[in-house]
Amino acid sequence: MNSNDPRPPKKWKMFLISWLFVYPVINLMFAVVFPLVQDLHQLLKTLIFTALLVPLMGIFIPKLHQKFWGWIVK
Repeated sequence: MNSNDPRPPKKWKMFLISWLFVYPVINLMFAVVFPLVQDLHQLLKTLIFTALLVPLMGIFIPKLHQKFWGWIVK
């Protein structure tokens, strides 16, 4: 990502990159985490899932956007 780049990013490409990260991570979480928390209350399960997913998104999605920035602004 270059803050001096005048080209605005294509939002649909940013959404696509984000979705391509989130979709497999959620599926992996369902396979690994869900069996461990399946007997808990739904609100607690949601809390655990989001407590894991949101930090992962905060770390990796900006890195993916940076890695694919040349394609995102085309």
